[in-house]
Amino acid sequence: MTDYLPLTQGISAHLLPLRQSVPGVMKGFADMGKAAMADGVLDAKTKELIALAIGVASHCAGCIGFHTKALARLGATEADVYEALGVAIYMGGGPSAMYAADAVEAFRQFAQVPAASA
Repeated sequence: MTDYLPLTQGISAHLLPLRQSVPGVMKGFADMGKAAMADGVLDAKTKELIALAIGVASHCAGCIGFHTKALARLGATEADVYEALGVAIYMGGGPSAMYAADAVEAFRQFAQVPAASA
């Protein structure tokens, strides 16, 4: 089982050399993220659910960590996350189902929701 808090902290720390070495690229990426996630017709929670689904379909553990953390902060429910993960599984097939299971665990870690008994 992946522990997503240290995973996201580690990625953030490992991004520091990139921010120092290619500051223009990293600032551009950060600015693009802010613009893409700004409230518009879609609210921030909806955009984070989309980002989570894409992260799952792309098999990106870091994306799962950062977007579930944001969803927990934005007040998403586990039902919100499950519905987005259903779309990710549809779009990404079996491998996405495996990453969707990881995304459920990541959301529970950040939202401090107890795991369901099997």
